[in-house]
Amino acid sequence: MRHQKNNVKFGRSKAHREALVSMLVCGLVKQKSIRTTVRKAKVAAPVAEKLVTLARKGGVPARRRAAAFLGDEAAAKELFEKVVPMMEGRNGGYTRIVKLAARPGDGAPMAVLAWVDEPAAKKESAPAPEAK
Repeated sequence: MRHQKNNVKFGRSKAHREALVSMLVCGLVKQKSIRTTVRKAKVAAPVAEKLVTLARKGGVPARRRAAAFLGDEAAAKELFEKVVPMMEGRNGGYTRIVKLAARPGDGAPMAVLAWVDEPAAKKESAPAPEAK
């Protein structure tokens, strides 16, 4: 049965779609945020989250799987050395999608896909005002 197996196909073949998502996630790892269409951002965000979860496990096999998916050894190294420490103490929700204005040329809805910067452990509530 094909329950909940809907893919966003983007009018591309499977290999082309996989390369597109890999490129988007690789750009996110390298540049910390990318500007793309909303549909592409919604497809790339869960993949990026799964890669961060894989990288948090650490180890050589995880590095090899990440490098194989990204297709770029430098991006995999940056994922393990910069992105994972930034997400320390966070149990998920590593990315955010911020919607932007439509693209002028074709009216496609645009968005920014970015990492959530602040670690959850360092987030503190505002100090309560002192009572008099």
